[in-house]
Amino acid sequence: CAAPGQTPRPGPPPPPPGISLRSPFWSQGGVEQQNELPRARSFLARPLPVWKLKAKPAHVDEERMRVTMKRALLGVGFAIALMVSAHLGQQMLQCQQILSQGSGPRGLMRPENEELVMLDSNRVEYRYSKEMPLIFIGGVPRSGTTLMRAMLDAHPEVRCGEETRIIPRVLAMRQAWSKSGREKMRLDEAGVTDQVLDAAMQAFILEVIAKHGEPARYLCNKDPFTLKSSVYLSRLFPNSKFLLMVRDGRASVHSMITRKVTIAGFDLSSYRDCLTKWNKAIEVMYNQCLEIGRARCLPVYYEQLVLHPQKSMRDIVEFLDIAWSDAVLHHEELIGKPGGVSLSKIERSTDQVIKPVNTEALSRWLGHIPGDVLQDMAHIAPMLARLGYDPYANPPSYGHPDPLVINNTHRVLKGDFKTPANLKGQFQVKFLAFSCLLPLSLGFFSPPPPHSRVKSSQGEFCFHCFVASFLVKVCPSGYISISPPTHT
Repeated sequence: CAAPGQTPRPGPPPPPPGISLRSPFWSQGGVEQQNELPRARSFLARPLPVWKLKAKPAHVDEERMRVTMKRALLGVGFAIALMVSAHLGQQMLQCQQILSQGSGPRGLMRPENEELVMLDSNRVEYRYSKEMPLIFIGGVPRSGTTLMRAMLDAHPEVRCGEETRIIPRVLAMRQAWSKSGREKMRLDEAGVTDQVLDAAMQAFILEVIAKHGEPARYLCNKDPFTLKSSVYLSRLFPNSKFLLMVRDGRASVHSMITRKVTIAGFDLSSYRDCLTKWNKAIEVMYNQCLEIGRARCLPVYYEQLVLHPQKSMRDIVEFLDIAWSDAVLHHEELIGKPGGVSLSKIERSTDQVIKPVNTEALSRWLGHIPGDVLQDMAHIAPMLARLGYDPYANPPSYGHPDPLVINNTHRVLKGDFKTPANLKGQFQVKFLAFSCLLPLSLGFFSPPPPHSRVKSSQGEFCFHCFVASFLVKVCPSGYISISPPTHT
């Protein structure tokens, strides 16, 4: 049908002649019904018509391709980000576990390789680390620290060596940083935390001790004031042990003053001042030794070491868990020898340590301390009584020496012992004249052995010092050099 005025749309084409409209297969008129089935099969076998689709513009396909690529890239990026996040999370968990194992108020962050490897002259390898049983020897100067380390140095498995001098100074700096709140705040803000400083101190101290001498199975350090930081050192080196040398303060102070041993803060012109400073120093060291505990810190009394060296050294090596060796009782025989005792010409005790263990210096202080100081001794140095000394005993009773020590003392008094030929900086007097060009020589004086002493109205003194004083009077413009400086 069409609206008025419009041409009707053409209908579907008529069926072919002879095909019935009632059948979907267009049955043919006049043909028997049974013939319609083969025709239907032939009709279905014919190919269906292919309708031609209208082609789409090219820019539509490109847009779809770009969208698809973006989605694919986003998916790949998301997958990569997920994998990276999982890996980082795993690493963070591992780091947290490591830090938790070594954390705590004094936890240290250490590199993977913590060992120092050294070879001796025989190509024997030694490995040192913070876990090794380091030995620290200390005390107030002139308390027998040099003798103690020399006797241990004579042990074939122990090496102490000379004073490093740097370790106590670095420890004092570390202590000063901790005490200064302002400085500590600045260091913390800069990332230099206590953990960083402790790790650096640990590595530095181990490096100095291990490499300033020949390698050995056991290493020890002898710097007298190091034991003012023994509690801190015990945390840095958990298996270390400490030997605190204790001596009658009156004898220590007298030795400082007469031998002119310069110590920061000590007024060598005043016995009272030096005894006060001695009391303060030994109190700090002794309290820290008690805090560490007897299992790790052993007070060693100088008087008992000198009077009974064998018993004292047996107790010491047992405390250090070291095998016994008779060599520790004859350290003077190993001075300057390979693997023996190395002495420095600048250490004040060198001229005494070259002698065998003797009682020559035990009571040398008697008669030299002013009377007013002796009367106030208990108040000036209360640590004397705390350590077991009688502050009013004059002379004190330290005990009776062993036969070996008695024999050694007789030999020392007679000069019957050998001065090591290979001692660093042997005692000698050198004369250098500038304006006084006199051909002076010590040879015509025919001096006695270096350790002989000359009587005078002012007491005994070294013969070489006597010769030096004579040369100064003969040639005032000359220069006298006496080695080591302990004889100056």
